[in-house]
Amino acid sequence: MLLVDVSRLPAHVAIVMDGNGRWAQQLGHPRTHGHRIGSDAVRRIVRASRRLGLSALTLYAFSEQNWARPPSEVEALMDLLREFLLSERDELLANDIRLRGIGRTERLPSRVRDVLEQLTEETKNHRTMTLSLALSYGGREEIADAARRLAERAMRGEISPSRIDEAALEAELASMSVGAVDLLVRTGGEQRISNFMLWGAAYAELYFSPTLWPEWCESDLYEAIAAFQQRDRRFGKVRSDVASPTEQRAPTAAVDDIAAALPVALGVR
Repeated sequence: MLLVDVSRLPAHVAIVMDGNGRWAQQLGHPRTHGHRIGSDAVRRIVRASRRLGLSALTLYAFSEQNWARPPSEVEALMDLLREFLLSERDELLANDIRLRGIGRTERLPSRVRDVLEQLTEETKNHRTMTLSLALSYGGREEIADAARRLAERAMRGEISPSRIDEAALEAELASMSVGAVDLLVRTGGEQRISNFMLWGAAYAELYFSPTLWPEWCESDLYEAIAAFQQRDRRFGKVRSDVASPTEQRAPTAAVDDIAAALPVALGVR
């Protein structure tokens, strides 16, 4: 049995949702079918994260590099994204989940961008959990864009170059508004982070799952969190200098539903 202690949850979980195309091809389907089934996994994991009590969940939905994929696949992904946003609106509103997009979202087609902006506005005051969709996102690009904005401010005399430090740069990063990543997960068996959350994941615990994203379910999420809770997070210090897990981060949102038990017993697949 796995035990997940809901008093020591990672506050911010980020996931590279990998394996949709490979899953479909293994079954003799087009890659776009894998993306559609992968959207069902998104729903499962968002719901499980909300029930468990995570404060922030960031999903790598579409990278800046993904624009180089075949146009037909890109179009299908954009249609699925719009469909997902429309279909999940009521659930996000009912469960006090704040939605936001991070990345160069201005590149999204207007049919997607308009829906995203509307739902972002409708949920902006929700506080139980923040769901961030990384769209047209790249970690290097995010840092470069932030540096450019600071340079422009310096040129206008709004900030002295001597005052540009880590804190100033971090304040320009949309991905950091919900805090640094505690646990970064990649599904599908690959062991790399692929330009995802480069700043925020500086001290994240990494977890690589062999399971392809369309097959991911609640027990996979719980298994990743259970592994996180076994890690010794020192942040460059020696063990005696490190605060307890509850002192290292702000409290998470209230835990409800099945996750209210402490600890939660989970079966391993």
